[in-house]
Order: sequence, then structure tokens, then C-alpha cells
Amino acid sequence: MELESLRALYVDELKDLYSAEGQILKALPRMVKAASSRDLKRALTEHERVTRKQVKRLERIFKDLDESPRGKKCRGMEGLLEEGKELISEKPEPDVLDAGLISKAQHVEHYEIAGYGTVRAWAEQLGLDQHVELLQETLDEEGEADKRLSQLAESSINIEAADTDDDAVSDREVAVATSREMGSRGRRTKASGRRGSEMRAR
Repeated sequence: MELESLRALYVDELKDLYSAEGQILKALPRMVKAASSRDLKRALTEHERVTRKQVKRLERIFKDLDESPRGKKCRGMEGLLEEGKELISEKPEPDVLDAGLISKAQHVEHYEIAGYGTVRAWAEQLGLDQHVELLQETLDEEGEADKRLSQLAESSINIEAADTDDDAVSDREVAVATSREMGSRGRRTKASGRRGSEMRAR
């Protein structure tokens, strides 16, 4: 498509968002499965349901424009979701993974918020009032999803992930203390052996 007008640019960005939403729908079940927090699982599952509604809205807009939503792949979303896959494959501690999943999900939300904010402004400029309403609905939902993830992170998941760090530090401290104690015992045993040899020599 030649981008010689704002309308053409609008359609192109809508296609990018349509591709992004399709990729998100494929990625969300994997994220739900990887999460250990029930609240996070619920939030991600709910967002999958909402995302399907958002796809339907985009399809309504494309129908109104008499344009196909297909023909473009969103490389930005592809990269963001690939980072999520890499995180899961590294198999961190469950609480740490949950914190990481929220981070990756919020990267996705912020990408969408930027995209939907842009097309909403363009729709308004083009006088497409019905599109403005539909896109604002989605924009509001993305904002709510982002806010919910922040609340989850700040109220529990980040705290639990930090406790995992504290436990790891404690385990290292115990290991170091044990190692030092073993070393100290070894030195005492050697010293005792030397004293015994000296006594026998006398």
C-alpha cells in the first residue's frame, strides 16, 4: 500500500494492530500456563477474552472502510512476545517468573496503548466518529489491563519475588557459614593431630 494520505496511514496502522492482536491471542495461553499466581492467571485469561472483543471491533472498522485487515505482520509485537517466550524458557523461580510475565505483559499493553491512541486521533481527524468510539473502548480496556497488572505486581507478586531473593541470600549465607565451620573444624583437627604427635615424640 502506498502511504500517500492520512487515511492510507490509518489503514496501515490498523492492520499492524490487527496482526498484533492475533499474535497476542496465540501467546496468552502460553503465558497463562506458565504463571503460578492464580490472580495473574485470572488477569491474563480475562485479557484473552477482552482481546477477542477488540479483534471484533477492528473487523467492524475494516468492514466500514471496505478494507481487508490482513496483509501485514506486526514486527514490534513479534519481538515483544519473543522476549516473553525466552523468559519462560529460562525457567526462573515461580515468583520471579510471575514478576517477569507482568513486565512482558505490560510492555505489550504499552505498545497497544500507543498504537490505539494514535489511530484514535487519526480517526478523529478523518471525521470517523464511529471508529473513534470503538477505538476509545479498546484504549480504555488496555489502560485498565495495564493498571490491573501494576496493582498485582505492587500488592503481591513483586513482594513475593523479592522474598525469593532474600531466601536465596539466606541459603548462600548458610552455605558460606557451613563451609567456614567445616574449614575451621579441619584446622582444629590438624592442630590437634600435631599436638598429639608432639606429645608422643616427647
